[in-house]
Order: sequence, then structure tokens, then C-alpha cells
Amino acid sequence: MSTEVRNNTALERYEIYVDGAIAGYAEYQDTASERAFVHTEIYPRHEGQGYGRVLVEAALRNTHEEGFGTLPMCPMVHHFIETRPEFLVMVPHWARERLGLPQ
Repeated sequence: MSTEVRNNTALERYEIYVDGAIAGYAEYQDTASERAFVHTEIYPRHEGQGYGRVLVEAALRNTHEEGFGTLPMCPMVHHFIETRPEFLVMVPHWARERLGLPQ
């Protein structure tokens, strides 16, 4: 199976495609310097196959490349960052305590 993650800026969300069909998305809202991830969904047919991890990792890497900090408001993105310390640097220091993340 082939996967591709695309940033759909018109809808403010990253979308993951599996074999050409959309399998889920991660919605965001941009501020001047941060990108707040507010909702992530993997469609039932694709749940439990690791696509959520692929989607969130690609979205976070792209967000970092674009120069944004990350605000993990969505539980899936929050958990991803919480369990992978290498991604914690993407969350601004001021937001970590507020979001219950390590300093």
C-alpha cells in the first residue's frame, strides 16, 4: 500500500491518502508563529494500521520545516509528542506547562 500526506491549505488540514483514497486528516489553525492541531481523525476502515502515526509525524515535520511552533490541542497529536521526546522541541516553552507536557 502506498501512503501520501498532503497539506490541504484551503481546508487547513493535513490529509493522508492510502492507495490514492483519503484515509484521514489532521485539522489545524495557524497563528502568526504557531500551528495549533485541533482535531485528527482516521477513517474506520484505516484505523489500527499505523496511519495516524504516519499522518501526525509528517504533519509535525512539515510544520517545523515551515517555521511554525506546534500547539498539540488534539489528543492524538498531544499523545504523539508526549511519547516521542524528539518532537517536544516543536512545542513552545510557554505552552508546555499549559498543555501538561514536560518542560
